[in-house]
Amino acid sequence: MSNSVAQSVEEQLVQVPAGSVTLEGNLTLPEESRAIVLFAHGSGSSRHSPRNRYVARVLNEAKLATLLIDLLTLHEEVVDARTAQLRFDIDLLAERLVDATDWLPSSPILSTSASAISALAAAAVRPDAVRAIVSRGGRPDLAGAALTRVQAPTLLIVGEHDDQVVQLNRQALAQLRCEKRLVIVPGATHLFEEPGALDEVARLARDWFQRHVDV
Repeated sequence: MSNSVAQSVEEQLVQVPAGSVTLEGNLTLPEESRAIVLFAHGSGSSRHSPRNRYVARVLNEAKLATLLIDLLTLHEEVVDARTAQLRFDIDLLAERLVDATDWLPSSPILSTSASAISALAAAAVRPDAVRAIVSRGGRPDLAGAALTRVQAPTLLIVGEHDDQVVQLNRQALAQLRCEKRLVIVPGATHLFEEPGALDEVARLARDWFQRHVDV
């Protein structure tokens, strides 16, 4: 990020009430931002991830505000690392994402998620608030029946060599009834660690959100 952009953007640590817990998040509000992109992270990813923060910076440079939030508390992360149960608790994750959406100031809400399940389920509950969704290497198929109720334009991004996830995203795409698109990034694996892969993900997300921010 250039110095001029960095000086005009301030990141704030925020506390977001979600049911019986409080979630921590990083909120960045560029000047003249027209919408907020809510990054939802379940187990295995976090708001501190360099990949997530890089994509957020690209969006900030496009004058899109960002809120990076972890849907599990630190204690829950420890439990989930042992049991692998909470990461697939769709109801819990969706409820917390809905709470985070309600907490945000009045503004078009866009959502990008490594935890695509929660983003899609929350969009089905808050169709008037969620304007667009981007799933990066996620498992939207696990959203089940909620897929048919999603109204927000949805972009699914998957790495070419993430074979099983590619097939599961194709199945989810067939169930979506909204504006939708599946993009398979050539040469990329699940984490988009290959040269240029994450740049492509960030560009795709930015363009999708900019396209729908004023709709």
